[in-house]
Amino acid sequence: MAEFHHLPVLLDECLDGLDLRPGGTYLDCTLGGAGHSSEILKRLCGGTLIGIDRDADAIAAATARLKAVESSAKFVALRGNFHDAPALLRSAGIDAGLDGVLIDLGVSSHQLDVRERGFSYHDDAPLDMRMDQSQSLSAREIVNAWSEDDLTRVLRDYGEEKWARQIARVICDRRKSAPIERTAQLVSIIDAAIPKKLRQGDGSHPARRTFQALRIAVNDELEPLESSLRALAALLNPGGRLCVITFHSLEDRIVKNTFRNMADPCTCPKSFPVCVCGKKPVVRPVTRKPITASDAELAVNPRARSANLRIVEKI
Repeated sequence: MAEFHHLPVLLDECLDGLDLRPGGTYLDCTLGGAGHSSEILKRLCGGTLIGIDRDADAIAAATARLKAVESSAKFVALRGNFHDAPALLRSAGIDAGLDGVLIDLGVSSHQLDVRERGFSYHDDAPLDMRMDQSQSLSAREIVNAWSEDDLTRVLRDYGEEKWARQIARVICDRRKSAPIERTAQLVSIIDAAIPKKLRQGDGSHPARRTFQALRIAVNDELEPLESSLRALAALLNPGGRLCVITFHSLEDRIVKNTFRNMADPCTCPKSFPVCVCGKKPVVRPVTRKPITASDAELAVNPRARSANLRIVEKI
């Protein structure tokens, strides 16, 4: 197994945002290489830190790394998807309320850097993109088996790719002669589908949006996100914090709107003098605007450039 490393994004901001309590119970929903978790564990006086990840490599490497951390706190690793966090916690016999939850929705440095995982458009690798390598659905299946309309929808809705139809059409044309097996083949298709003179003027790679869209589809990253945030907020003790790091506008919009609705769920017309719907706030916002990386952090970790941290506190 390759070394599983992860340079934590917005680390100090997350530690401050969690407002760690002695003896508290904390959940890192996206354990990865334990970049955030190792620093949380160092600062916990007693209590419990729980880490969830769907990647078996992450679980193994993070567990080994955290064993080396000097701490009086207990660490528990759970393999699975954080969208299923309540069930995972119950199955592990953890029924205490949580004092803080951290979700880092970015792809880990390890998953990007290990060529064979197929997440990166910079390297030639098998089309994979599975965060949980035990699941059957991969990017290869989507690219080779889904219809032109379904591919267009995925690229448009999950990648915000304005050339979605053209890319889907070229994919379907190319796969008639032979299966599309590798990332370099897909990059070549995208290059052929997007007119060079009409490409994004922001300097981004032309394949970035397509690879993002396929990764989201493979790993079902967006559809369960709102309900997961609500379920995690329900697990928090009063005063507990929910911290979420997003990396693109689609997930950030879901987090922002869900937090806003949990903080102000009233559906009464604005003309009503008092609330009669009975819906009460569940959280209060800690951050009114997302926290972003400092220039100093960006100099060390350019991948933090698109990170947004939003925080709410349980009422």
